[in-house]
Amino acid sequence: MPAAQATPPRRSAWAIAAGGALLVGLAGLAACSTPRVPDGIQAVTGFDVNRYAGHWQEVARIDHSFERGLTRTSATYSRNDDGTIQVVNRGYDPRRKAWKQAEGTARFVGDPERAALKVSFFGPFYGGYNVVALDENYQWAMVVGSSLDYVWILSRTPSLPADVREHLLERATEMGVDVTRILWVPAAGEQLAVHPAQR
Repeated sequence: MPAAQATPPRRSAWAIAAGGALLVGLAGLAACSTPRVPDGIQAVTGFDVNRYAGHWQEVARIDHSFERGLTRTSATYSRNDDGTIQVVNRGYDPRRKAWKQAEGTARFVGDPERAALKVSFFGPFYGGYNVVALDENYQWAMVVGSSLDYVWILSRTPSLPADVREHLLERATEMGVDVTRILWVPAAGEQLAVHPAQR
């Protein structure tokens, strides 16, 4: 039997391994482009993106490194010609006395009348954006990300009435959010107050 016949199987095995690695990589990329919706979370239906567009004040959030220390935070949404949504997030860093801004793109993950979207600030990597509570006049909203560790409360005005705040905290608690982690963002001239559980 010719010894040369032993070579092709090695090449074939290498090709299979390389192909398998490529498939794993593609599967990982697909997972990044389709963020998970947290269990028990229902996005708002009957959603009108045109009414949702515009400028929102971020009045509360669960704090993370990309927003930590920022005050006067806001989000502005506008429709692009291709049906996607431009996202501009902005906040003031009082320590550096400078504004920080990030621009991204949001897309619906299904029916555009269901407020379940994915948003990207870094190429093909997406995070979840699920509107789970929304005022009938589009004056306030609560958003949950890809997990219950990501929560934002938005308002068209710098603050919310006490009864609305209480209502949203009750809704968040029902969904399983640890509301002791929610930080209320101060308006201009106020100091950032951190809940004792976050210290």
